[in-house]
Amino acid sequence: MATFFTILFVLLAVNSILLIFSINGAREKSRKTIQKISEASVTKILPSESSGTEYKKAV
Repeated sequence: MATFFTILFVLLAVNSILLIFSINGAREKSRKTIQKISEASVTKILPSESSGTEYKKAV
């Protein structure tokens, strides 16, 4: 019985350590993604701004 609990607690400890590293890695990855998105400029192209195409007005 003691062997079972020893193995169980060791596996739980390893699982919690891996979970902590996984959460920290995901947090860093999301911060880098947010920085990349905020640095990129987004331009909006409206139909009146595009050249070479004609649009028919709806009735």
